[in-house]
Amino acid sequence: MDIEDLRTFVEVANSGGISPAALRLGVSKSMVSRRLVRLEGELGVQLLARSTRGASLTEAGSTFQEYAARICAEIEVAKETISPAGDLSGRLRIAVPLTFGPSYFAPMLAEMGRRHPGLHIQTCYSDRFVDLIGEGFDCAIRVGYLQDSNLIARRVGPIYGKLVASPDYVEAHGSPETPEALLEHQALMQGTEAWQLMDGDKIVTVRPRGRFKADNGTALLAAAAAGLGIAYLPDWLTHEHVASGALVPVMTRHPPPPAGAYVIRPSGQYPARKIRVLTELLIEYCDKSPQPGETAAG
Repeated sequence: MDIEDLRTFVEVANSGGISPAALRLGVSKSMVSRRLVRLEGELGVQLLARSTRGASLTEAGSTFQEYAARICAEIEVAKETISPAGDLSGRLRIAVPLTFGPSYFAPMLAEMGRRHPGLHIQTCYSDRFVDLIGEGFDCAIRVGYLQDSNLIARRVGPIYGKLVASPDYVEAHGSPETPEALLEHQALMQGTEAWQLMDGDKIVTVRPRGRFKADNGTALLAAAAAGLGIAYLPDWLTHEHVASGALVPVMTRHPPPPAGAYVIRPSGQYPARKIRVLTELLIEYCDKSPQPGETAAG
């Protein structure tokens, strides 16, 4: 029985379809289908019920999945044990936020590639909330405050941000001083998100309103600089505008608490070593990366 056939079956079972499994494995859909047919032929049972909407496990497939996943995990552990220290291979598909991702995270991912020349890294930069399993990603880097989900998260570093507006906006509309006063202002948002602010030692949540929305932080930065409202953005995005005076901080008595950068992966008992190595590298870099306005220690 071919281990790649087993691994392919596990990926299809986990992702619910041939297409996302093919993306994660880095092979064609026809190759995935051939491997499944070959495995089912060897076992003499149907493991997956295929339809235009995906693939679901049969009763036999549900029973076999646990054994197949355990075998694949043990094979991976065995390969890691006998591989030269530090060597990684295979494919790693990562979803990364477009907002400051190319400038902040891209150098770290490039270092991952430099350290592990046998690893094939595919990065998708988008502020869209991707479906890791359905779209065949191994993991994602996400920034902000995490919502409850069935995904597993590991925090790799802090992300600091502030509320900013243009001097023209503040002159025309004033600067809010309390969370309640913020509700009377135009907020620049990605959607209908809530903003968290500090009130002494407590965190308060407000749901601001506004007429200008965009799914990208750089677009919200431009809107804030144009005087359209107040934006809540990471310091990595705003520090040059604040330094030049194009934007000014507001709500300084009620700053947002530090958010976080996280590596998110689908739930499972055996995280791949390549994801563990990526996570540790990001922690290493985030720990020594200076905040805006600081310089790295010599």
